[in-house]
Amino acid sequence: MGKKVKKEAESPPKDVFDPLLIESKTPATVVLMLSSPESEVLAKACDALYKFASKGDENKLTLLGLGALEHLYKLLSHEDPIVRRNAVMVFGIMASNHDVKKLLRELDVTNSLISQLAPEEDVVIHEFATLCLAHMAVEYTTKVKIFEQGGLEPLIRLLGSPDPDVQKNSVECLCLLVQDFQNRAAVRELNVIPPLLGLLESEYPIIQLLALQTLEVISKDRETRIILGENKGLDLLLNILENNELSDLHIETLAVLGNCLEDVHTLQLIQLTGGLKKLLSFLEVSTVPGIQKNAAKAITKAAYDAEIRKILHWEEVEKFLLNLLETDNDEVKIAASQAISAMCENIDSKSVLGLQGIPQLVQLLSSDNEEVKEAAVTALSNLTTASPRNVSVVAEAEGIEPLMNTLNAQRDGAVANAIAVLINLSLQEPSRVSIQSHGIMSALAGPLRSTNSQVQSKAAFAVAAFSCDADARSELRNAGGLGPLVKLLHSKNEEVRRNACWAVMICASDELTALELCSLGALDILEEINLSTKRKNKFSEAALEKLLDNNLSQKYSRMGYLSSSNIITNGFYDCGQIKHGKKFLSLEELSKQELTDRRAIIFINAK
Repeated sequence: MGKKVKKEAESPPKDVFDPLLIESKTPATVVLMLSSPESEVLAKACDALYKFASKGDENKLTLLGLGALEHLYKLLSHEDPIVRRNAVMVFGIMASNHDVKKLLRELDVTNSLISQLAPEEDVVIHEFATLCLAHMAVEYTTKVKIFEQGGLEPLIRLLGSPDPDVQKNSVECLCLLVQDFQNRAAVRELNVIPPLLGLLESEYPIIQLLALQTLEVISKDRETRIILGENKGLDLLLNILENNELSDLHIETLAVLGNCLEDVHTLQLIQLTGGLKKLLSFLEVSTVPGIQKNAAKAITKAAYDAEIRKILHWEEVEKFLLNLLETDNDEVKIAASQAISAMCENIDSKSVLGLQGIPQLVQLLSSDNEEVKEAAVTALSNLTTASPRNVSVVAEAEGIEPLMNTLNAQRDGAVANAIAVLINLSLQEPSRVSIQSHGIMSALAGPLRSTNSQVQSKAAFAVAAFSCDADARSELRNAGGLGPLVKLLHSKNEEVRRNACWAVMICASDELTALELCSLGALDILEEINLSTKRKNKFSEAALEKLLDNNLSQKYSRMGYLSSSNIITNGFYDCGQIKHGKKFLSLEELSKQELTDRRAIIFINAK
């Protein structure tokens, strides 16, 4: 900020007097001269201070300490235009310093500076007043003040100034001001789009860049995008992309167009004029990582709308995204994977991306970059959900082993989505058998202990999906997975609790596992859950029933009856009914007790 865009030197205009005499004096003396009643002395003093302040931050702080700003502030309303001009110049040059800015806010100079932007004022006053405002507009409180004091209208008017420094400072100030949403709406009402588009044709790249950055912020609003289309702004932006000499502006140009892609109306406009084809052709040949990444991000944001996904699919955006997966840049791969996840919501896109993209995404699971791994496995999760064809493609691409390895990833999102893909694969018998042979039940013991609710939920779901046979349940028992699973029954997260109940219900299908679950306290927790109308669910009731059905001794002791389908076998014992909350003792524990005169324990041992 503060660099001039014009070629001429930074010295103030030559005036009738010679400031050399004053320059030889100390800064303190010159500051004292700011109290002079003579206009010529004041003008010369300001001029000398401008030159002194221009030499660096140390000098600015010296003037600050001498109280120069308070004197200069009074001169902003001086009747002599030369005094006023020279005072504004000192403000403009000093405002780059943090401590100076702080005092300027306390002095509340914005109103005085805005009044210097009147059309009849000298162009140098415009230049340095806008420079000072641009330095100050970094602060939120100043943004609000400029808005409340009517500063937006003159700043927008000065975008059309014949002086490039005035243009640059004004657009820089507006670029900062529109970070605040109320200013965005206000500049739109003040018709900021035409002058901003005019600046895109400036001969100074810094002005073009600032205009694009301003357009990027304000085009986040739908109303602005419509005005942009009406003012042929989209054509202007596409022309910049087609001009290789303006390649330094391509990333910012794409950011504006990316916002336009989020709006069906604007996107249809670009499509009808052939602009979308032009845009995708440009993207397909670009090898600039920043451009590739931003384009993929823009597609991700736009693809949240079903109608937009349809248009993007018609224009074969999938081809571009699949090419991006092959780049050497990790950030581009991440952005492309995220865009693939978003486009999956379109069933036709899902089909195209699955067939060609899954083998590439499976390869990315072996990346050293954890974020790449997470983005790739998330895309695979979205591609394989409700798509048997894509599930088969993952298996054919030998995806099971890398997916199993991803269960040890550092990022929770990667672990949760890897489990989700394995669950999707489990719906096909050959894949389920293969996953089980890779030791899925042992591998799930870690995720079950996670503190992340998404990982916990998926891990519990996976236990339910893969515990259909006794071997799998035995593997989970031996891996110490039942303890953390039972703990998940306590979860405050409804989905985690429901999936844990479901997993317990499936695991309780054999007596050994049911007994261990009971010894870990699953029965008591489930009984407690089922007493709560808010916490109970259909799985919590079914899990309790299944646990008791595979632990008949405990069922009889708790309920006082057995169902007609319950068949007593060796090992059943009746120790009488236990009170709620009391621990049910195993045979071993009972055998260690002293003999009493209470009812004998009946034990069935037909062997």
